[in-house]
Amino acid sequence: MTAKRERIHRIGILTGGGDCPGLNAVIRVVTKAAINKLGLDVIGIEDGFLGLIRNRMRRLQIDDVSNILTAGGTILGTSNKADPTHFAIGEDKDGNPIFEDVTNRVMEHIREREIDALVCIGGDGTMSGAANLIAHGVPCIGVPKTIDNDLMHTDITFGFTTAVQTATECLDRIHSTASSHHRVMLVELMGRNAGWLTMQAGIAAGADVILIPEIPYDIESICKTCVDRSKRGKRFTLIAVSEGARPRGGEQIVNKVVHDSPDPIRLGGVSTVLAEEIAARTHRETRATILGHVQRGGTPVAFDRVLATQFGYKAIQMVAAHEWNRLVVMRHGKTDTVEIASVANKQRLIAPDDPLIAMARAVGTCLGD
Repeated sequence: MTAKRERIHRIGILTGGGDCPGLNAVIRVVTKAAINKLGLDVIGIEDGFLGLIRNRMRRLQIDDVSNILTAGGTILGTSNKADPTHFAIGEDKDGNPIFEDVTNRVMEHIREREIDALVCIGGDGTMSGAANLIAHGVPCIGVPKTIDNDLMHTDITFGFTTAVQTATECLDRIHSTASSHHRVMLVELMGRNAGWLTMQAGIAAGADVILIPEIPYDIESICKTCVDRSKRGKRFTLIAVSEGARPRGGEQIVNKVVHDSPDPIRLGGVSTVLAEEIAARTHRETRATILGHVQRGGTPVAFDRVLATQFGYKAIQMVAAHEWNRLVVMRHGKTDTVEIASVANKQRLIAPDDPLIAMARAVGTCLGD
């Protein structure tokens, strides 16, 4: 439909999935550049795809996006439960959610608002939603966001560096109290099925044990590390563990199931389970701390502000060139693009030969195997 037009007049912008530092930086540059450079109208879509479903949108002006560069979160709001192809519209008599494909409703709202193209900021789930709209004729441009850093075909996503910094600072604080009380201390980090956040924060904080989803752990190996450190006079052990870590031959720990979400599984609690096992096997005082959403919040570090602005500006260049249905990525320090369909519903995991793993092993870090 719109992609065939010689000129577009109005773009929509949305932020989907979990929030992260740097979202407002993208909203800012996309809105300002679209207005200043291309003379376009910009429509802010509230709460991700939910705004398209509920027809909650508003026009953005320059003043609306001024002074938001340093703010965490997103001024547009977001949702990780609003998938137009699988949207909960109610419950049956047993309390189970009833799902429906409401894409046609979304298309009506896009036409009603006269939106010619969409800039979708998010991770793999958001890109899956964008791919669905592309299939229905809506031109889309994707901007990669996630603290998990697990989006395919990009070396880094904005929000990740700030999350690593936050997690590292927390690990540093736990490190000092672990040393003071001679305890085994576990710190659980986010990341779902990818270990990028845990690996980088663990290395930065000098964690003695780093447990990631890509390397199933052996409890005996972890306990041996704790005991051996004690024998060498190191009477404490700091363990960085990803929420998606699992024992060899075992399953991940599920914190809860959100039945009305397209991605219902919520991981969490592995650090608590491990703390009990380590205490029972080693007879050492053990504590677990789950960082949770503190990793998503706060003002973005300078690197993420610049990266988010780079991504957003590239998106506007793509709008100007009518380079539709592609995702902005960073490769070898330069912005590039790939097809949105190539990243939808996929995750970039740490490969067994990744230099981070070799580096951690070289300094004597136990990876649980």
